[in-house]
Amino acid sequence: MMGESPNPQIVLASASPRRRELLRQIGVTFRVDVPDIIEASLPDELPRDFVLRMAREKALEVLRRQTGHLPVLGADTAVILDGRILGKPANRGEATQMLNRLSGKTHEVFSAVAVAVSESQVHEALNVSRVTFSELEPGWIETYINTGDPMDKAGAYGVQGKAAEKIARIEGSFYGVMGLPLYETAQLLQRAQVLF
Repeated sequence: MMGESPNPQIVLASASPRRRELLRQIGVTFRVDVPDIIEASLPDELPRDFVLRMAREKALEVLRRQTGHLPVLGADTAVILDGRILGKPANRGEATQMLNRLSGKTHEVFSAVAVAVSESQVHEALNVSRVTFSELEPGWIETYINTGDPMDKAGAYGVQGKAAEKIARIEGSFYGVMGLPLYETAQLLQRAQVLF
């Protein structure tokens, strides 16, 4: 895969180009192996527990398929509004509905990271950030959806793109909202003896 290192320190269990970019930013070399799991919440599962479980399951699923001994990093990010998870929109209608719900409100972004060294040794962390959108006018929402940016992102927006012009405030980690909280990631990689 593009941007992968011939001498990786870890395996990234994610197809996200944003997570690849962020790992490169902190100097981590990696190869990509996309996990094959069902991303669905369990009955009565809290959003916090869901993102932690997804990050852990992604890392472990890829670890089980590995022939080498590299640690595997899995991550999951969810947008939470009124206690409910807003996933990735399936279509333009869902994206419009999500953005209308987020308009003028503050929501939370839960970003979990798991580093699996072995089946029994998984380091994990959770970052919680709060994001406040200004009012999103219908014309702006339509223009934004036409860019295609909302379609592969939790909550139907990417903090690093055009949506940034409508974000009035972020409390917490910009990188967590982007999909990989770098402080927590670096801490976990240090515990796994990848970074020193």
